[in-house]
Amino acid sequence: MNKRAFLVSTGAALAAVLAVTHPATATGAAGNVLTTGSSSGPAVAVGDVLVASLASGGTAKIATTSGGNSGITCNSSAFNATVTANPAAPGTATETLNSHTLSSCTTNIPGSTGVQSITVNNLPYTTAVTSGGSLTVTAGSAGPIQTTLKINTILGLTTCVYRATGLTATPSNTDNSLAFANQQFTKASGPATCPANGFFTAKYAPVSDTTQSGAAVFVN
Repeated sequence: MNKRAFLVSTGAALAAVLAVTHPATATGAAGNVLTTGSSSGPAVAVGDVLVASLASGGTAKIATTSGGNSGITCNSSAFNATVTANPAAPGTATETLNSHTLSSCTTNIPGSTGVQSITVNNLPYTTAVTSGGSLTVTAGSAGPIQTTLKINTILGLTTCVYRATGLTATPSNTDNSLAFANQQFTKASGPATCPANGFFTAKYAPVSDTTQSGAAVFVN
């Protein structure tokens, strides 16, 4: 065997040994569904807490019709979720949505004079994030996905309860965001002054991992 062939053979053997003796490195190269810092960064660990507020300059809106202008606008909103599974990509990571708040809200619904409060009920919910960019929210054991709106009207305080069978959002690694668009809620209870539907739109960014020093979260 000449010297060149020997070196090539030795290099191949060394590469094989490294692949066997360092399986974690080989697995890490494939990446997990959720990572921090970059798409090839460290995996988000089970138990990590993810948080996000509205994207800079953005609002959360609950319109009375899909894409409509009449409804409620909130200048503050945030969520908090705990990761329950984060497999290698491609796959589906899961989280428990612990809290979702909306505040500093105004309304232009005819007959309404203000928003007293918006409360997300029956938490926690379950979320699933799939490779390729899709997040779904489903109800937990406490009950259906539900939101209670207390709205001041010219006739006094009105309580409107809305429910959804599920919600879908789109993650983006460009700005580490999560965007909901025209997600429909249907009135479950409340007087006739409560609109029949509410369509939720909001963009949250950046989604960050508070357990890992607030590092941005990527979906792979």
